Amino acid sequence: MTEKNKAIELTLANECSIRVRFNEADPLGIVWHGNYLRYFEEGRESFGREHGLTYRNMEENKVAAPVVKSLCEYKLPLKYDEIFIIRTTYIDSVAAKLIFRYELINQQGKTVCTGETIQVFTELSTGELLLNFPDFIKDWKKKVGML
Repeated sequence: MTEKNKAIELTLANECSIRVRFNEADPLGIVWHGNYLRYFEEGRESFGREHGLTYRNMEENKVAAPVVKSLCEYKLPLKYDEIFIIRTTYIDSVAAKLIFRYELINQQGKTVCTGETIQVFTELSTGELLLNFPDFIKDWKKKVGML
């Protein structure tokens, strides 16, 4: 098995659907570009609830996971009251970070946006960067078959 195939095999994904809310759109009814990062956050939270990796878990383990990099590529506009799917995929990494990729898909099955975020681990109380995976993340990775 090649490293590329191994990386593909070691991913987890989640899909959730939401409706564009009135306050997320501009006067023309088109979603403001900054809201796509909020949709990514919704995707991460839905992923966490399904796969047992929530922000609550991190807080209970005295760890934070701030986003240090985000990428968002817009393909088509979303509009007020439109329902769309957020597909969130966890990308396994040997480095102590969380990588998520996103695809937002409209009701016609077309990709409206793709993106990626990278989060690192920090000590919750001090903000100190953690260079290794926290124990609860190692346990989670074992549970889902990634270690």
